[in-house]
Amino acid sequence: MAKIRKPFQGVFNIVRFNWHFYVISLAFLLLVAIFYSFLNEPFRLFSAILFFGIILTNLITLVVSFYVYDLSDLYKFGWLSEWPDDAAIVNINAGFDETSELLKEKFKNSQLTVFDFYDPAKHTEVSIKRARKAYPPYPNTQKITTTRLPLADNSADKVFAILSAHEIRNEEERKLFFTEIERALKPDGQIIVTEHLRDPANFLAYNIGFFHFQSKHSWLKTFDSSGLKVKKEIKITPFITTFILEKNGNSS
Repeated sequence: MAKIRKPFQGVFNIVRFNWHFYVISLAFLLLVAIFYSFLNEPFRLFSAILFFGIILTNLITLVVSFYVYDLSDLYKFGWLSEWPDDAAIVNINAGFDETSELLKEKFKNSQLTVFDFYDPAKHTEVSIKRARKAYPPYPNTQKITTTRLPLADNSADKVFAILSAHEIRNEEERKLFFTEIERALKPDGQIIVTEHLRDPANFLAYNIGFFHFQSKHSWLKTFDSSGLKVKKEIKITPFITTFILEKNGNSS
């Protein structure tokens, strides 16, 4: 039986791993409410706008997160094309892995290798540390660096980087990472990269949080410099984009 995600699991994890942001927001709302009665116009109006603006911003973020992570087809993988059951699949995460079990359930006879490039010295976000405590790694997950994959040349049919590659903040490091994947990819293989983008839709959803993502231009530049080309671009939702990549020399 395929693994089923619990109702509200995605948005619950957002709050669970980032609760400090919501505590700060609540504390700020309380301060605004306390000082409201002591203010004169137009400061009262400004404080009221600020109060309801904070509430609305948090609600939008949670509603969008619920839509993306709980209601959409993101984790059902209906947007994936089929391939032979004996494919060699590699799934690469950045310390929090929600997808390896789901991929193994969907492609039961495939050979699944899971890598984790989480580095506590680089990835200092407290949300990742909380997620790692809450969810144990997939069995036999291998710790790696972003600049060297323990894979033979031309050995992988499919390589997944689902909501993980943006954690590589350095542009040159991202290039080396995808160059390594290109090396390990079979001539007819594919790389599946799923990410939020630094675009208007994600700004409306996550306000300044969208700076944590990369722009489409930045991703395309990285792919091209790593010897890869975009075969297909899929908008799973307005807030999530998947790039299906191939070796640049593959004309199929």
